[in-house]
Amino acid sequence: MFKRERIDLEAAERALQAYLQIPIDIIDVDLLSAVRLSHELNVYAYDAYVIDCAKRLGAPLISLDGGLLEACRRAEVEIIEVKE
Repeated sequence: MFKRERIDLEAAERALQAYLQIPIDIIDVDLLSAVRLSHELNVYAYDAYVIDCAKRLGAPLISLDGGLLEACRRAEVEIIEVKE
């Protein structure tokens, strides 16, 4: 974030405070589905894990990773894009 100058410290702190308000559940990854998504979307397996969980839960995904966001669009997963 900082190295690429995508966000300053004040904005990062605001984002972290917002993040701390998000309830987090531990969800098992459907590895078979994630591997298929990884192949279909041509993304790393760990990106596919996150996309698969979002799809199964019908939950939006938030990220600063442009590649992950593009893969979500192709997988028809709702995204919440962080503005700089």
